[in-house]
Amino acid sequence: MTRLSKEQINLFEQAIYLPLLLIVLERDTSVIKDSGIKLKEPYLTLIDQVMRKIQLQLKQIKADMKQQHMKLHKLKQDESFTMYAFLFNGYEEHHNYFNPRIRNKVNELLMQYILKTEESITNEK
Repeated sequence: MTRLSKEQINLFEQAIYLPLLLIVLERDTSVIKDSGIKLKEPYLTLIDQVMRKIQLQLKQIKADMKQQHMKLHKLKQDESFTMYAFLFNGYEEHHNYFNPRIRNKVNELLMQYILKTEESITNEK
């Protein structure tokens, strides 16, 4: 049984997913730059805007975690699972995450961020 509230679990999970999402976007930027796509700029601009939004949100999450005395540590990873330690208020909990679940959640977040960014670009016109 966890001592964490749903809000605290959400903070920890965002602290897991958002850095992974940034890694994916950095790799995608490299792939696009090295690709044969003729019009690279629109894709790179979209990725850059998404990355900025994620970085701002991650900064806020880290500040919230610091304020609540919460820390996240990656303990171990194998082909199937990644184990994280959630440290908070003098307690430590270990949580196992199924790697395909992490990948699917990062994919879902990427779609949300791209659609939000696309919406904001469309609304600016």
